[in-house]
Amino acid sequence: MASTEKDTWSAKEYNDKASFVYSDKFTSPVLTLLDPKPGERIIDFGCGSGELTLKLEHIVGDDGLVIGIDASESMISKAKENGLQHAFVHDIQKKIETPAPFSVPLINSFDAVFTNAALHWCKRDPKGVLESAKSVLKPGGRFVGEMGGFLNVVGVRSAIHSVLRKRGYDPLQLDPWYFPSSEAYTKLLTSAGFSVKSIGLHPRITPLPGPLYDWVWLFGRESYFSGFSDEEAREICNEVQSICETDCRDESGKWSIMYSRLRLTKHFLE
Repeated sequence: MASTEKDTWSAKEYNDKASFVYSDKFTSPVLTLLDPKPGERIIDFGCGSGELTLKLEHIVGDDGLVIGIDASESMISKAKENGLQHAFVHDIQKKIETPAPFSVPLINSFDAVFTNAALHWCKRDPKGVLESAKSVLKPGGRFVGEMGGFLNVVGVRSAIHSVLRKRGYDPLQLDPWYFPSSEAYTKLLTSAGFSVKSIGLHPRITPLPGPLYDWVWLFGRESYFSGFSDEEAREICNEVQSICETDCRDESGKWSIMYSRLRLTKHFLE
């Protein structure tokens, strides 16, 4: 079942300005945790344009199955264009149903749910994501992934809040992100019926391909600043960049952000 909400993502813009998200350097640790095997059935929650999903498809081979799900029609279209065989549009915070004419059975049929850089956008109903994962996993299946956690984009987020507050807006109402601590997410997992094998925060310096302005615009224009004019959104992005320049721009002029990734390996309770 496709999402009826407005698609605020552009696969092209994301790939142009944030391709580091699926780079080998940053994704090899979580793929190692997943440890996919030939013949396995794996579903990718928030697959984006499918770069990692295609890697999984190659590993599981013809005897396995990999399916990508994303709330963005733009991302799913790009994933299919990239060669992903099985993918569909859906908000993973909502109950998963097999969309017509999709013929592959989904419920209780997967060895693993994988996710990378997606769950921190699921602020509305993070437990709904876990219920969706439970519904597609086989008994004993695993839930493995990485998301933004406590202290993610520290400093930049505070700067956005400061600029918004100065302009008379409530940043807590506009903030689109869900960055839980290990303790908070462990409680959520346990309440949803998962046993927690390992979970922890991993700080990561993330170099940007361009100025911080581009990053703030990419991730903020259709979230934090969705109700603003382009002019005001640009002014906010420039102010945020100015505030963060001392900490986020090095001597050579290159920009970086401190990410904090919550890395998880779970097993579904039988």
